[in-house]
Amino acid sequence: MRAVRSLVRRPAELAERSVVRVRTRGWTPGTRFFAVGERTGWSVDEDARVLEATARRLGYDVAPSTWACFSGEQAVFLTSHFDALLGRRWGGSTHRLATAYLHGRPGTPGAPEFDAALAELRRGPGRFSRVQVTHGEMRDLVLEAGVTPERVFVIPIGIDLAHFALGSAEGRAEARRELGLGKDTFVVGSFQKDGVGWDEGLEPKLIKGPDVLVAVLERVRAAVPELQVLLAGPARGYVRRELERLGIPCRHRIAAGPAALARMYHALDVYLVPSRQEGGPKGALEAMATGVPLVSTLVGQAQELVTDGCDGLLADVDDVEGLAHAVLRIHDDASLRAALSREGRGAAEQLSHERLDPAWAALLDGFVSRESG
Repeated sequence: MRAVRSLVRRPAELAERSVVRVRTRGWTPGTRFFAVGERTGWSVDEDARVLEATARRLGYDVAPSTWACFSGEQAVFLTSHFDALLGRRWGGSTHRLATAYLHGRPGTPGAPEFDAALAELRRGPGRFSRVQVTHGEMRDLVLEAGVTPERVFVIPIGIDLAHFALGSAEGRAEARRELGLGKDTFVVGSFQKDGVGWDEGLEPKLIKGPDVLVAVLERVRAAVPELQVLLAGPARGYVRRELERLGIPCRHRIAAGPAALARMYHALDVYLVPSRQEGGPKGALEAMATGVPLVSTLVGQAQELVTDGCDGLLADVDDVEGLAHAVLRIHDDASLRAALSREGRGAAEQLSHERLDPAWAALLDGFVSRESG
């Protein structure tokens, strides 16, 4: 089947290449901006769409991302540094290149791609005109790899506040009816991809902490018999299997767009991030925007965004007891729930996409020209 798909795809690519070469022939170098994801339909592809919208707001000419590999001498931002550094498409590119470098601590067990990507960056730190990171740990990593400070931009992941509106009591009840959740249950949410690959996901992706998630929920269930778990995202087979083994009620849904995902947040009492490494995670910011109390490990931009005890509760990576204690605090304390909801929304509002425009403007300035070709 793979060979058949290749035979079908090849003529289509040749045709597109011809069209693109004709359409781009008169472009002045550096005047068109491409934001390119991985075409998996997951997080970094969403990042590319958001960045396209940002660049348009800032007055740049944005070209179709699929044209990037068939054109040259323009400005290409790659939202996956694995694609940028380990992929074969960009090694000999004449484009001016930029990349996001969101996570990937070297020496991580089971993740040799982290070491490989960093090694490639060290071999050619001047290859990228711009590198975006979301938090200090990755900033320090790319600087250590030899990228010069003026090329590194700390820009956190942002949020679309129109899609992720603050929840209400009425919305919570409606969302629970839609999702088949009990109105008096205590619902903990986890909306991420934490299995290896894109199939069922029975092998855990350990940097996302699915084993920690299960261990925390087991402890919470011992104290909260009315616990229910709401999962979203692909490849959740490992977590689903383990929760079934433990007898913890669980619902798993694939959200059909941001509106459906927001309704899932509105059904929650707590959103739990058990990760060992992250760039964001986006789920932390989405939970805060929708007024859901957040419990997270000290990872990614969450460790810099969240003030422990004010707009979320934090615990060390792999601290199962600390995470479980934080969830139980929220269960037991209505005033804490209300404060975390209120302050979390306020923190999320500071990272709306529009408020991040000045930071992106600084990155794009000099990377893309405003001249028209």
